Amino acid sequence: MTGKIIEILKEGHIVIPKILLQNYKKLKITDKELIVLIYLLGNNEFDPEKISNDLNIKLTDILKLIDSLTSKDILKISVKSGKVCEEYINLDEMYNKLAMTIINDKKEPPKTTIYDNFEKEFGRTLSPMEYEIIGAWLDGNYDENIIKLALKEAIYNGVSNLRYIDKILSEWRKKGIKTEKDIKAERERHTKQKPKKEVFEYDWLNEND
Repeated sequence: MTGKIIEILKEGHIVIPKILLQNYKKLKITDKELIVLIYLLGNNEFDPEKISNDLNIKLTDILKLIDSLTSKDILKISVKSGKVCEEYINLDEMYNKLAMTIINDKKEPPKTTIYDNFEKEFGRTLSPMEYEIIGAWLDGNYDENIIKLALKEAIYNGVSNLRYIDKILSEWRKKGIKTEKDIKAERERHTKQKPKKEVFEYDWLNEND
């Protein structure tokens, strides 16, 4: 899935609204539907066959995805009048829904999302692929708190990339580590086995029991 997005981005510059990446699940947009929307941000011509070929998704699936987005009032198919009538994708409804999301968010105290935590620690905006990876962790039954702890661990060790954090999460899952208390207990256990190694130098990814 991420590979398809990368292929789209390499073909040309597409401006992807950050708020779309942050809120597409609130609008009940699936990951595959998001890929189609990102594609349509750069080319709103209604040509199902071209969309199918460019995204390497079956034509029948493309039609189902567009139909689903239409039923969710995310997009609609409009017609340009002229010598030849042409159909094109109108995304005004999507922008209206995103605008309402901003308005509704302003009515409530701002909430810090896990994505905000990563952007703050990394000191930059996350890429679409990074958003998807973090979303996959959440969908893969990783607790949000344990993800934040893995982020904290990586930053403490001077590493700011998701591959490193993914390895930490995988290692913690193997060890049954689910809380900060578990992390401390595992460090203490390891320190007792190797008293010469300081607790704060504990390297989860290169442990040799």
